[in-house]
Amino acid sequence: MREPIAALIRNIPLFQDLSEEELRGISDLFRERKYSKHSIVFFEGDPGEELFIIKSGTVKIYKIDNTKQITLALFRSGDFFGEMSLMQKDGVRSAHAETLEPSVFYTLRRTTFNEFMVRTPSLCMRLLEMTMDRLRGANEQIHALTFLDVRTRILKAVFQLSQEYGESETDKVLISIKLTHQEIANMVGTVRESVTKVLQELQDDRVISIRNKQITIENMDALKRKMTYIK
Repeated sequence: MREPIAALIRNIPLFQDLSEEELRGISDLFRERKYSKHSIVFFEGDPGEELFIIKSGTVKIYKIDNTKQITLALFRSGDFFGEMSLMQKDGVRSAHAETLEPSVFYTLRRTTFNEFMVRTPSLCMRLLEMTMDRLRGANEQIHALTFLDVRTRILKAVFQLSQEYGESETDKVLISIKLTHQEIANMVGTVRESVTKVLQELQDDRVISIRNKQITIENMDALKRKMTYIK
């Protein structure tokens, strides 16, 4: 199993400072796990015992506020998640994780990961840097939920999805991840009806098109003009 894992983690920023020898060494420590669609990987409050690297599939990280679901992040092939609880002794999960499609992960136990970090200071520094980047992203999400109106939040979410999951097709951008209106609503802290209304407006204006739950940005400049806020 070493070579497939090494080939995957070689392209993950968290591990990019490792030597070939170190990559081979850590690759031997991972274990493969498979999940079906809509499987709960872990619940908020569970012991944080593993780091997950996504070989294939999509994972949603979310919290429940009363009965309302707020999506914090979406991760796909080549991403990692579950690292925060590994950085604390007796750390627990700070959110729920659920697969949005059949997924395959490589997992690394907390004790094994920490032992490897002790021997590899560059990995420790890279983990700290990436954790800070994700914290900045969380702060931006809090800002949006607090200060931006619903329409702008939806427009910004579509734009952000195009930046993170966009695939260029001539002068268009296909958002390769499939999301329902409810899932987009959970990302921006609103109701499904509001998302449907804004997306229909964008389709009517030929800014986007939607097919099989995938959004294509037909006119990126027009989308940007509609937004009152872009970081």
